[in-house]
Amino acid sequence: MQWSVVGGLVQAGPDLLLVANRRRDGRIDWSPPGGVVDPGEVAVEALTREVAEETGLFVTEWSGPVYDVEVEFVDLGWHLRVASFLAVSWQGEIAVDDPDGIVQEARFLAAADCRPLLDTSPVWVADAVHDWLDAPWTAPRSFRYVARGIRQYELDVERR
Repeated sequence: MQWSVVGGLVQAGPDLLLVANRRRDGRIDWSPPGGVVDPGEVAVEALTREVAEETGLFVTEWSGPVYDVEVEFVDLGWHLRVASFLAVSWQGEIAVDDPDGIVQEARFLAAADCRPLLDTSPVWVADAVHDWLDAPWTAPRSFRYVARGIRQYELDVERR
């Protein structure tokens, strides 16, 4: 199975927008907003739709991708590709109305407040965002991982 996913770095000054995602097992993890690219969608169109659904914010211009992530789930036969973009301009107020019922909350947070929340996310989400918060970059970066195991929260993940 192959997944194509998009993520958005939306900032208000130095603060970064994160969303709380409730997973099937009841766990909550935090990440930048985003989601799956539907068949026939272009990545930035999918991202604009996802950010609006999850946060109520309307991004009018994106740059990037700023970074991409690739995860090979060896034992599950899955392959995940994530392209993450930076919001150049956006408008609106936060209003969570996720039609999938996954996003429970959205907040702009200072970097120091993002870090412990991101630690609830998979390493392939947290690593890139931590690096971005440490020192934003201009040239695209890539993050590659191999994950072994069959249970989402018990994977052995190696960064390549």
